[in-house]
Formats: sequence, structure tokens, C-alpha cells
Amino acid sequence: MQSKSSISNVLIIMLIIFTLPIWIGIAGGIFGLIAGLVGAAFGIVAGVFGALFGIIGGLFGWLFDWQRPFSGLVHWNTFTIVAIAIVIVLVSRSRK
Repeated sequence: MQSKSSISNVLIIMLIIFTLPIWIGIAGGIFGLIAGLVGAAFGIVAGVFGALFGIIGGLFGWLFDWQRPFSGLVHWNTFTIVAIAIVIVLVSRSRK
């Protein structure tokens, strides 16, 4: 005759075997949730960096009136000429 502990052990093992697909599904869902959150965090950081570089590029394009490459005539505005003149003066100054 089998003891109660061996019958309960068999029932526990059968319960684990029959519910294994559920536990694997839950574990996979949790793993997917964590991977999705990490991916979203990287995406947010990359989006912020992209926005910052876009803002900086837009400001430089607005200040210097930069044109796209090969877009025809090059247009120089006053700010660009003054900035180049200041750089030339600062570079050519003699240091004591």
C-alpha cells in the first residue's frame, strides 16, 4: 500500500507537468514585457538625442542660412560674414 506522501508527490508532479505550458507562457510574457520596457527606454533616449541634434542643426541652419548641398546658389547672410570676420581677427591676433 502506498503512503499518503507518495500519492501527494505524484499528484504534485502531475499538476506541474499539466500546467507547464501555462507557466512557460507566463514566464515568456514577463520576459517580453521586460524586453519591451528596455527597448522603449532605449528608444526614448535615442529620440531625445535625435531631437537635440535636430534642434542644434536647425539653429545653425537658421543662423548661418545654410542651404542643402547642391541646391543651387549659395546665399551668404550678414551673420555668417561677421562670424567669419571675428574668427579671422581672433586667429590672426598676436599673443604676448
